[in-house]
Amino acid sequence: MAAGLPPHIAQVIAGHANINTTMGYNAVYPTETIEAHRAFITRRRTLRPAEEYRTPTDAEWEAFLGHFERRKLSLGTCARAYGTACIHEHACVRCSLLRPDPAQRGRLVEIRDNLIDRIAEAEQQGWLGEIEGLQVSLAGAESKLRQLDAEQASRHTAVDLGIPTMREER
Repeated sequence: MAAGLPPHIAQVIAGHANINTTMGYNAVYPTETIEAHRAFITRRRTLRPAEEYRTPTDAEWEAFLGHFERRKLSLGTCARAYGTACIHEHACVRCSLLRPDPAQRGRLVEIRDNLIDRIAEAEQQGWLGEIEGLQVSLAGAESKLRQLDAEQASRHTAVDLGIPTMREER
C-alpha cells in the first residue's frame, strides 16, 4: 500500500476477510499533515538559539560521557537525567531512579536485613529520631527487591499463543 500496492490486493495476500482489517495496517498521513509538521519544526529551529545546534567541545563531550560513568553504583544504575543533582543525597536505596542490578539482589537482602536490625536496636534504645529514616530506607530496599522479583518473574513467564486456526470467509 505504501509502496503502491492496491489495498484490495494486500487484503488477498494477507488473507483478511475484511478490507478494513487490511486498512488498519496502513498508516495514511495526508500530505498537508506532513508538511505542517515540517513547517512547525523549521519554525521551532529558527526560534531556538543557534548555540544549541553547535557541535559540543571535547570538554563538553567528556563531561556528558562522564555523567553516565558516575551513574554506575554498587546496587545498579542511577537513571537521573543529565545535568541534574541527586535529590536524595545519594541514599540510592530510597530513590525511585535507582535501577537495581539483578546480580546485586543478595546485597539488597543484606541491606534490608541490616535495616530491620537497626530499627529494632533504635526502638530498644529509644532513638525515635532515627527510626523514621531507617523505615524510609527499609521501604526503599523492599521496593527494590519487589522490582527485581517482578522483573525476574516476567522474564521467565511463558505465553501461550494457542494453536492458529483458519476462519471461514464470510
